[in-house]
Amino acid sequence: MATHVDVLVVGAGLSGIGAACRLRQLTPGKTFAVLEARDTIGGTWDLFRYPGVRSDSDMFTLGYPFRPWKDPKAIADGSSILDYIRSTAEVFDIERHIRFGHRVVSASWSSTDARWTVEASFEGEVVTFTCSFLYLCSGYYNYESGHVVDFPGREDFAGTIVHPQHWPASLDYAGKNVVVIGSGATAVTLVPAMAPDAASVTMLQRSPSYVVARPGADALADRLRAVLPEHLAHRLVRGKNVVMGTLFFQLMRRLPERAAAVLREGVAKQLPASIPVDPHFVPDYNPWDQRLCLVPDADLFRALRSGKADVVTDRIASFTPDGIRLESGRELPADVIVTATGLRMVAFGQISLTVDGRVINPGEQLVYKGMMFGGIPNLAWCVGYTNNSWTLRADLASRYVCRLLAHLDRHGYVACTPDPGRAPTTGLRPVVDLMSGYIKRATATLPKQGDRRPWVMRQNYLLDLADMRFNRLEDGVMAFVRANERIPVPA
Repeated sequence: MATHVDVLVVGAGLSGIGAACRLRQLTPGKTFAVLEARDTIGGTWDLFRYPGVRSDSDMFTLGYPFRPWKDPKAIADGSSILDYIRSTAEVFDIERHIRFGHRVVSASWSSTDARWTVEASFEGEVVTFTCSFLYLCSGYYNYESGHVVDFPGREDFAGTIVHPQHWPASLDYAGKNVVVIGSGATAVTLVPAMAPDAASVTMLQRSPSYVVARPGADALADRLRAVLPEHLAHRLVRGKNVVMGTLFFQLMRRLPERAAAVLREGVAKQLPASIPVDPHFVPDYNPWDQRLCLVPDADLFRALRSGKADVVTDRIASFTPDGIRLESGRELPADVIVTATGLRMVAFGQISLTVDGRVINPGEQLVYKGMMFGGIPNLAWCVGYTNNSWTLRADLASRYVCRLLAHLDRHGYVACTPDPGRAPTTGLRPVVDLMSGYIKRATATLPKQGDRRPWVMRQNYLLDLADMRFNRLEDGVMAFVRANERIPVPA
């Protein structure tokens, strides 16, 4: 016998716990369950265990708006974030709604029954759930494996090779030579975290990223929390950070050459004389064509100035028994090689979806308001911003889902489906519109966005806030149907 709930949430990470809290707050009459493939709460923040793992955005916006972040660290380490997620679940009594060890493998929608039938694997058995609304909060990373590059000579290396996504707790790198392959957020986190204990740490990059340093603590937040009530101080700091982050992004996109010069100048001031800013920190793309790498309290640059860390920009010819040989002919000695070569992106948590027997190919779907899809009823996908804190958009999505649920009940509807035929769009491109390698590799499998609203995945919290919180739900594009009425199917 299938277990039925009004709302089924997939994933018990930062987004899934936030969604469950919003359901409890805003739709108290609804039943819900959270299906989590792993055996614990936390998602990404429990999965990643590599040294120094931390947020790359401030916790006043990455944290939940309904639960103030109390730690003095604005840029928090992974364990603090994990504690925050778990304590939030405890405060809102969420854990009793979670079914751990349930990996969702398929979901099928029946217009006749106006419900989803969801199958999950649990301890080798297939467990069935049904729900009126399906909310996917599993993010877009493949939890099973990161992106692995088959470097020539890999099998010849006599030392240890490790990918950050599967960091062994027993790895001992004290007094050893470490090479971190990569230039993104993971690499710039690992280098300063490993440098104090390792003999040396070299960040080996094929091409550089834009790097920006900022304080690990928020001085204004500390002052406000000393004199104002907790929730008011949190809202003020959150609002300030949202506005500043939005302005920062818009200025960089509108004035890319000036922004690049400012970023270059900031890095140049932090580097030791032995490391020139060019070519190591001057990318060949504009700021925010890829994500900026945040280094709190300039920790990466402090490691470089200490002499314990270095950066090399070159291409790998092959691994050798004792390290890495570069195309320039230089040899990098290594006892440990960390392949921070990126993540693998997936859509819909790799769940097989069908709508009235029609197989849903994620790469062919058109996104509506950055969270629903043309022709797919009663389903939302929770994804965050690429230029700002993930939770800003995730919480907007969860509140929008709650608005939809209340609207359905209030008007006697059983389903809501975005209809592309009511507002045609062109110029399709991936829903995550950056030039990063891990996104390019997934282009064919990611949903698409168009060139006009509501089919655009905007990277602007302030515009999305007005749209998703206050605009009409019945906007002429979303089709609402009552029992036995036809749900529109896109061509």
